[in-house]
Amino acid sequence: MSSNQEYAIQVQDVSKIYRLYEKPIDRLKESLSLTRRNFHRDFFALSGISFQVEKGETVGIIGTNGSGKSTILKIITGVLTPTTGSVRVSGVISALLELGAGFNMDYTGIENVYMNGTMMGFSRKQMEEKLPDILEFADIGDFVYQPVKTYSSGMFVRLAFALAINVEPEILIVDEALSVGDVFFQAKCYRRMEEIRKNGTTILMVTHDMGSVIKYCDRVVLLNRGQYIAEGAPGKMVDLYKKILANQMEDLEEELSEMNDFSGGLDADGAAGGTGEPNGKLNGKSVTHHAQHTQGLMKDKLTINPSRTEYGNGRAEIYDLGLFDEQGNLTNLLLKGEYFTIREKIRFHGEIEAPIFTYTIKDKKGADLTGTNTMFEGADVKPVRSGDEYEVNFRQKMTLQGGEYLLSMSCTGFEQGEHTVYHRLYDVANITVISNKNTVGVYDMESDVEVVLKR
Repeated sequence: MSSNQEYAIQVQDVSKIYRLYEKPIDRLKESLSLTRRNFHRDFFALSGISFQVEKGETVGIIGTNGSGKSTILKIITGVLTPTTGSVRVSGVISALLELGAGFNMDYTGIENVYMNGTMMGFSRKQMEEKLPDILEFADIGDFVYQPVKTYSSGMFVRLAFALAINVEPEILIVDEALSVGDVFFQAKCYRRMEEIRKNGTTILMVTHDMGSVIKYCDRVVLLNRGQYIAEGAPGKMVDLYKKILANQMEDLEEELSEMNDFSGGLDADGAAGGTGEPNGKLNGKSVTHHAQHTQGLMKDKLTINPSRTEYGNGRAEIYDLGLFDEQGNLTNLLLKGEYFTIREKIRFHGEIEAPIFTYTIKDKKGADLTGTNTMFEGADVKPVRSGDEYEVNFRQKMTLQGGEYLLSMSCTGFEQGEHTVYHRLYDVANITVISNKNTVGVYDMESDVEVVLKR
């Protein structure tokens, strides 16, 4: 066990309870009640949260909206007081919470920089020395001499982040603030965060960008509805988070039970072992006649969209599906640059002359980005009979940029020249692509770059 001196942040059994009244008059009734009758109900924004952050560690806090992420950050920074429990902080905190926190809207940008520097314990002379770096990083020009109430959200976050990150903090706390900046400023911020991280700064961050969580965090804490759920390796926690998003609570409980069962079945990181083919390798774009049922369904181990759209005439049924990474792990998380496999299992309820199996990947706005089918790939299927079951594997390299995508799939065909849908699943699952290098646009051209000095 590490000593207290090795922890930058210690959160011990913290709860935050708000009193909710149905009518404003109920608050007065309660304060004047001689019998101490309650006219309120307690709302637990946080309930018994405990975790530690080691010095120099980068920790992410993830969870759905209303899970208590911002509340715990405000308690750590002293903006809020916990109802019960305690927080110990060792080091000077520089916090970037929601827009507006710590800034006076009527002050100019320069005035806010000096005011916030004073609040963090810096003298005016020290802030004068830091000011050029802050203004250069913010890059908002003469707007620094204007009241911040005239700023756009992008300009505001530029100045706020430039201030937070250029005061050489021992602990940097960031709450979703970068989500409003443009992509170039976000990249600039993450580069700077990486620099101060290497210099030993402790970073605690809240974000909905799962790619950033996996790329930058050493460890992740998962919250849900004010409750502590789990903490551990970023990839594993993001997988659990996806199950919460898809309302797969039974699967979540089962997986947490497996994580807490130290009798075996876990890998070195404490994550459940991958599911896939025994040798970790999958066939390419192929169609294999599948004669036997396998135990358990692949889709039960994935994050499946509970609001998916599906239709068809019922003569075919996509009864199971899977996403496998290059190592053969069944997962919604895929690494850019690695090969992955989309697997479909189809059961037929009628005779079909020439079924076609498909998949499509779309962005969050619904635009088709890529996809293929067995007809395009020359993997034609012979006539099928009722009761036949087939397994289809599409194997390809992931060249999409890091981000969130949606997977659709179908079994279709042509009958008497008319396109016929037997079963189609729209947006059935999400795909989270993790990337260490994003280029411009939707996908990576995988360029080979050569730079030669010509004298």
